[in-house]
Amino acid sequence: MKAARSVKPMVMPDSWRNIPWGEYYRMAIELRLQHWWPKMYGFHMLKLGQLSAEVDTTLSTVSHQVNVSTNATNADVIASLNYLPFENKSIDVCLMAHVLDYSADPHWLLREADRVLVDDGWVILTSFNPISLVGLGKCTPFLRQKQPYCCRMFSLRRQIDWLSLLNYEVMTQQNFQIMPFSRPIKRDGSRYHTGGCLNLIIARKRTFPLTPTTMKFALPRLSVKGRVLGATRNRSE
Repeated sequence: MKAARSVKPMVMPDSWRNIPWGEYYRMAIELRLQHWWPKMYGFHMLKLGQLSAEVDTTLSTVSHQVNVSTNATNADVIASLNYLPFENKSIDVCLMAHVLDYSADPHWLLREADRVLVDDGWVILTSFNPISLVGLGKCTPFLRQKQPYCCRMFSLRRQIDWLSLLNYEVMTQQNFQIMPFSRPIKRDGSRYHTGGCLNLIIARKRTFPLTPTTMKFALPRLSVKGRVLGATRNRSE
């Protein structure tokens, strides 16, 4: 019997600075989100993971923002991302910057985020694109053990399939930052590219309540024999 192969756990970097060209990735994400923040309303926002905590969200109209992380780096709440210490349907916006890339169970993580989100709540997913220069680095033997090539990379289509199973409506899906070492510029913040290093998905939680309706039962009809018997009985009386 073969021994189980040990898998080295993936550890999310404590900062974008710990990823090569990470500051450029963060700036590119902020440029893409600056047009969406005014559209997201509510009272509470969760920023899951160390990388989400460093994303600038000052343009958001959501005043109460909480950083949740597994360590004390920029964290307001220290907790496991797989078991969030929040009530069901208590969060309006959930930012998950590259959280799925460093998760051992991304499906469970999405379900946990779905649990705490209110109906019509917003979820923001960013990740590395496997069909890009970063994805090529993952195929290189001497790079695959380094950041960010050591993380898991999921395509846009795969993440959208996961969200569709949870009944989310995708508001936008973007692929950008073709050259990881290029500084993002403001005029590039609205362009759509193919083969970029970064993915962005913004979706809303949709719930269709099943409201029971009263069933209308028709009165049973009398048979012909019953009507005849009834008529005969009335005459006899």
